[in-house]
Amino acid sequence: MRWIRAAGRGLLVLVVIMTGYVTSGIGADEGAGGGRGPLTLATAGDLTGYLGPLLQGWNRTHPGEKVTLVELPDSADETYAQMTTDLRGGDRSRFDVLNIDVNWTSEFAAAGWIRPLPRDRFPLKSFLPPVVDTATYDGRLYAVPYVTNAGLLLYRKDVLAEEGVPPPRTWTELERDAKSVAPKHHLDGYAGQFLPYEGLTVNAAEAVYSAGGSILGDEGTRVTVDSAAAREGIGFLARGVREGWIPKQALTWKEEESKQAFQDGKLLFLRNWPYAYAVASAKGSKVAGKIGAVPLPGPDGPGTSVLGGSNLAVNTHARHPDSAARLIAYLTSAQVQRQVLVRGALPPVRAALYQDPALIRQFPYLQTLRTAVLTAAPRPKSAHYDQVSLVVQAVVHGALTGRETPEQAVRRLARELDAIARR
Repeated sequence: MRWIRAAGRGLLVLVVIMTGYVTSGIGADEGAGGGRGPLTLATAGDLTGYLGPLLQGWNRTHPGEKVTLVELPDSADETYAQMTTDLRGGDRSRFDVLNIDVNWTSEFAAAGWIRPLPRDRFPLKSFLPPVVDTATYDGRLYAVPYVTNAGLLLYRKDVLAEEGVPPPRTWTELERDAKSVAPKHHLDGYAGQFLPYEGLTVNAAEAVYSAGGSILGDEGTRVTVDSAAAREGIGFLARGVREGWIPKQALTWKEEESKQAFQDGKLLFLRNWPYAYAVASAKGSKVAGKIGAVPLPGPDGPGTSVLGGSNLAVNTHARHPDSAARLIAYLTSAQVQRQVLVRGALPPVRAALYQDPALIRQFPYLQTLRTAVLTAAPRPKSAHYDQVSLVVQAVVHGALTGRETPEQAVRRLARELDAIARR
């Protein structure tokens, strides 16, 4: 959910007026503790201010099933800590519905904290296909996709136009332009999010996936990272830092810092989530009207993004599980999903919205984002995802800073991930 939090910075608080809701057809009571009644929805801090008004729309039309929004800290790490602490309390948990980062689904399901959901109660066929995979574990649906995301390559279209070169489609083209074009315009070449935190796990996974590799298989029980593709992907990033077309400052950047550098006119290329396009295009930005977006490059053509976003899950000990399911159906309905995009600037999971001409005019990157999502892959699934991510961050950062070669880093990564997989 980091990209959700980041999207709030630099955006105005948004108000959504929901005038009604067409029922989803979910109505039968189910589960222990009663089917319908009041709910709590736990989420990371809503910096865009859009979610509270959306829930007011639900509360007006569902007076017997009112939802109380519980905003946890802005930091995803702190949100994760508070959610897991609460969920370990079993039936004493305060939360009924959880807005969780997509990469938490497997861990929460394996721990028994969230309940499996019947596929036929949700319009999964209306969603972009890859997002549904983020909500499954061991072949079962444990959550419902709520918002999605994919990394894009933002670029200075004014600079490339002046040089007469198209936006890069391959790593070779990206590296060439970062080395030759950027310095001519007093710019740094390329950056992503390379501080050792979740964003580095995403950037590293994208590099490995784009080269044709993988990190884990079989729901995290098999380690697959020791490959030529992984060495190529991590080597590409490490070479960029070593040769200087990735600035060393990027080793301390998360989404917001990297976005700010691009927005301030310091970078030719930036890997980031689409929110960065929206913010950098806003009035007052030094690069407003001067940026474009394309899918991430790979070794021989378009690469592979990691899927971002969040899923909605129901606590195993939810007081009113049918109301929880009905709320999830409301938040993923076509009407509300449109508002999630228009008012919250968050990519929806409903496929049809990406073909809407009015939305495409408002969000020029929308079709590029659709392409990126359709070819994206989830982060490594594991019942111990938090440990997996920490290992990836530490090892890859070591390769980027030159403490290890990419070959050494991949071998170490395989050893440490294997120790986690055996637990």
